Amino acid sequence: MVGQQLKALRPKFDILSKHVAAHTGFQIPHVEMKHLVLGALIMKGLGSLLFVFGSSLGAIILVLHQAIATPVLYDFYNYDVDKKEFAQLFVKFTQSLALLGALLFFIGMKNSMPKRSHLKKKAPKTKTV
Repeated sequence: MVGQQLKALRPKFDILSKHVAAHTGFQIPHVEMKHLVLGALIMKGLGSLLFVFGSSLGAIILVLHQAIATPVLYDFYNYDVDKKEFAQLFVKFTQSLALLGALLFFIGMKNSMPKRSHLKKKAPKTKTV
């Protein structure tokens, strides 16, 4: 089952590599699909675990995972607008972008909150008359 998924992922990755090379001139090096899948699993697992405990680092790892995996998995740009596959992939792509936006919002809110001071503030003394 995993072998079939790896075989299905290779053409999508190759097409994305050709698009990147054609539009940017940057050549993506050849990598084994099993290494990419393992890396994606590690990023998603570690990022999720850290994110659950409120870590910005976990959110950043998940942002990187989304930014890398989304264009590979949901390649709507390879289909005509009239095709059924285009609509299905485009909906999943936009959902993935919404998740990416939510993660960026979390990171922004986490960074905008002031840090808690570990020093206790002394209560003001009352003045006696």
